[in-house]
Amino acid sequence: MMDSQRPFLFLSLLFLGFLVWQAWQTDHAPKPEIKTVIADSDLATTQAPNATRGDIPNSASAATTPQVATAISTPATDPVKAALVQVKTDVLHVTISTRGGDIVDLKLPSYPVSLKQKDTPLQFLSAAEPYIAQSGLLHDKTGSNTDARAPNHYAVYEAAQTSYELGDQNELRIPLRWISADGIAVEKVYTFRRGQFVIDLDYQIQNGSSMDWVGRQYNQLRRAEVESTTSMFAPHSYTGGAYYTGKFEKLKFDDMQDEPLNQTVTGGWVSMLQHYFVSAWIPKSADQSSLLYSKVVNGVSGNEYLLGMRSDANVIAAGQQGSFSSRLYAGPKLQEDMAKLIPGLELTIDYGIFTIFSKPLFWTLSKIHSVVGNWGWAIIILTILIKAVFFKLSEASYRSMAKMRKVAPKIKSMKDRFGDDKQGHQKAMMDLYKKEKINPLGGCLPILIQIPVFIALYWVLIEAVELRQA
Repeated sequence: MMDSQRPFLFLSLLFLGFLVWQAWQTDHAPKPEIKTVIADSDLATTQAPNATRGDIPNSASAATTPQVATAISTPATDPVKAALVQVKTDVLHVTISTRGGDIVDLKLPSYPVSLKQKDTPLQFLSAAEPYIAQSGLLHDKTGSNTDARAPNHYAVYEAAQTSYELGDQNELRIPLRWISADGIAVEKVYTFRRGQFVIDLDYQIQNGSSMDWVGRQYNQLRRAEVESTTSMFAPHSYTGGAYYTGKFEKLKFDDMQDEPLNQTVTGGWVSMLQHYFVSAWIPKSADQSSLLYSKVVNGVSGNEYLLGMRSDANVIAAGQQGSFSSRLYAGPKLQEDMAKLIPGLELTIDYGIFTIFSKPLFWTLSKIHSVVGNWGWAIIILTILIKAVFFKLSEASYRSMAKMRKVAPKIKSMKDRFGDDKQGHQKAMMDLYKKEKINPLGGCLPILIQIPVFIALYWVLIEAVELRQA
């Protein structure tokens, strides 16, 4: 029976070797060349597009508010040139364009490109791909009033300075200012904090006009299509959208084209996923209502995909103030940190179909690491603990195999005696198993039971960003 186990163990070893090779290929294969490169200087001087561009969400639902226009009037040309604002914290290097106040570049200095390039931070968001975080305000306009009374992501803000650094501070605020012709003053403020990958975004609106201001906030992630080859054996290779409505859902680029997202939820959020890292727009509070949406628009070198969220309307009377708030998480998939921000965000860490095993395995692994301080030893100790838990099953398997070896000569003689009489041979073997108290599956079944746990451990080792480059 031991000989019959060897092919099974050999195939299992080959299978695990294939998984490791596939993961290595994903992390180390050459990255596809980005055909469209946008220099910082080009980005800063880009003129506002024409008003027919479809990358601005509707200001309101025509179905519920028929009198409200569904487009924003954006001038075809804008003589005002945008600038770039550089922001450095201990964990984020960010570039904000004053056109729209969008985050057009984001690097992660605490996550280098590779072990050989420890001084080169990973490029996460980039206008060259493009992969950027956009946000803006929409004014619910009625009647023939077509004045631009809210800054969408094509409006140009004023910045007090073009460079900020956290230094010894624990918090860094980046204010951007915009004012309309009729006195609507908007301050868009990004807040960065030491050691955090979450960025707060706040709008302060002062209605200096003579009429009510009714508007909404929108936040969206804009990305060119990236090939995703996810499978049940390689969940980490998924690159695409995801959103939360009380249930975590993936949204592939093709699905955005075929079935655009359009759903109003409470506490919902949107995100773009890739191996180890995630960008996500999330509401400031879990009880905030938002419309989640997706769009496909034409980019310079092909389709670009928008996944966003739009708030409910806020009415600000003449002479009064109002505000909107949201958050952007852009960084590594740190399970504990994301779970504290908003429900469901930790689900962007994709452990595959055996998540029920992977989560406790990662928790145990991280606790061991906190004691021994080395991921290699932590993995070895965890493997020993798993083997200890399954010791009784393994013991039963070894006993079964020992019994099978003992009766192997009798089984061989039976085969010779019965020849082509398969039915008689089978009955004789079952009688022998019953007499010797042998379970024919006793050797394989304990091993099969352990396989899901070790596959779950493999996914933990592949998906957990804490083990990246470890």
